[in-house]
Amino acid sequence: MKNIKYAFVAVLALCAASAFAGMPLVDPAWLASAGVLMLGETASVGEIADIIKKQGEAWEEFKKTNDARLKAIEQGNATGEMDAKLAKINDAMAEFRGQLTEIEKKAGRPKTGADSEITAEQAEYRTAFNRFLRKGDEAGLADLQRKAMNSGTDQDGGYLVLPEMDAAIDRVAPTISAMYRLANVVNIGTAKYEKLVKTSGMAMRRVDDGETGGESTAPKYSKVTIDVFSAEVEPWVYNETLEDAFVNLEGDLAMEAAIGFAEGAGAEFITGNGVGKARGIAGYSNVANSSYAWGSVGYIATGKSGAFASVAPADKIVSLQHALKAQYRPGAVWLTNDATLGTIRQIKDGSGAYYLWQPDPTGAFGGRLLGHPVEVDDNLATIAAGSYSLAFGNFKRGYTIVNRAGTTLIRDNITAKGTTKFNFRRRFGGGITNYEAIKLMKFATS
Repeated sequence: MKNIKYAFVAVLALCAASAFAGMPLVDPAWLASAGVLMLGETASVGEIADIIKKQGEAWEEFKKTNDARLKAIEQGNATGEMDAKLAKINDAMAEFRGQLTEIEKKAGRPKTGADSEITAEQAEYRTAFNRFLRKGDEAGLADLQRKAMNSGTDQDGGYLVLPEMDAAIDRVAPTISAMYRLANVVNIGTAKYEKLVKTSGMAMRRVDDGETGGESTAPKYSKVTIDVFSAEVEPWVYNETLEDAFVNLEGDLAMEAAIGFAEGAGAEFITGNGVGKARGIAGYSNVANSSYAWGSVGYIATGKSGAFASVAPADKIVSLQHALKAQYRPGAVWLTNDATLGTIRQIKDGSGAYYLWQPDPTGAFGGRLLGHPVEVDDNLATIAAGSYSLAFGNFKRGYTIVNRAGTTLIRDNITAKGTTKFNFRRRFGGGITNYEAIKLMKFATS
C-alpha cells in the first residue's frame, strides 16, 4: 500500500508542480479531492508537492556548495564556512523527511464511530470497551470479547484492544522504523516462528551415455527460529481528560502506544542482541565478506578507521553493492542514518563527474545511491572507529519480523492519584532469516 501511495503522490506532485508553473495538467479541484481520497484529510497534494520541490531546491544548492568546497580543498583554501552551509542543508533535507513521516503518522490514526460492516456483537463490544476506557466499567466485557473477537482474555490479563486500534499500531510502525517497512512481517498465534531455509541447492552432474554418475549432492537446509517476547507501553492520562467526550481517547491512546512500540522495536531490529528482545542486523557475528559463511553477516571495510577512505571513497561503496549476490539486488536498498547520508551526499565518482547520491521524487526522501533507494534509520550507528553505519541488502528476503496476534490493555487508575495508566502489551520478535541477503560496511581498516 505504501508503494502505491508514493507512486500516486509522484503523479500528483508532477501535476501539482505544473499547476505551480501556471500550466495545470488537470483541474486543481480534482487534485485536492484525489489527494484526500488517497492520502486522507491530514495531507494535501500541495503540501507533499511543496516538500518534494523544496528537497530538489536544497539538493541543487547542496551540489553547488559542495563543488565549491572541493575546489577550495584543491586550492588549499579554508572550507569552514562551506562545511557549515552543507551541514545546514543536510539538516533541512532531514527535516523534509521528518515532515513526511509526521503526515504518515497522522494518516495512521484509527477511525472511531459506527461501522456498517461490523457485527452486532462487535458493535456492542466497541461500546463496552469505550466505557471501560473512560470509566473502568468491566461489566460483561470478558463475555463480549469472547463473542466479538473470538478470543478469551490474554494469559497476562487485560482485554484485547479494538481492531482499529491494533491496526493503527501496525500502520504507524513502518513510518517510524525503516526496518519495519523493509522486512518480511508475519503474524503468528504461537510463541515462536520456525522456518527451514535452503543454504545450498543440488549440484548438476554430466554423465556419459549408459553410465551412472553416483549420488547427487543433496540440498542443505538450516532451521531458523525467531522467538516472540512481551513488550509494553504505558500512556498516562489525567482523569479529567477521560471525562471529556470531545477527546478521541481511542485514537490518542493508540497513537501513543504505536509510537512507543515502533521506536523500541525499530532500535531492536538494528542493534538488538536477541536476549528477551529481537535480534538486529548488527547483532550477529560479522565477518569480512571474503570469509562469509552461513550464520554470519559479511562486511566490506572502508579502509580507514572511523571514516570513508581519503582516496576514492566511492570504490568501497561500489564494492559493498556488489558484495550482495546479483539475485538479491532487485529490491535491495541502502540503510543508514541521517548523519552518514549527509557524508555520502558529498561523495562523487572517481573522476569527479557525478554524485553517487541523487534525490528521488517518486519514492521516499532518502533518495537513491548508485541507483538503489536509500532508507534512513537513525538507529544505525553514527560513523566511528569500527562502526557498522551503512547496510545494503534485500531486507524483505533477509530479515523477518514476527508479531503474535493481538494487543492487550490493562487499565490502572489506582497506583497514581488523579491519573489513569493504560498498559498496552504486545509480543513480537525479529531476526535474520537469510544471511546472504544483507551486507554491512565497517568503518575500519579491515
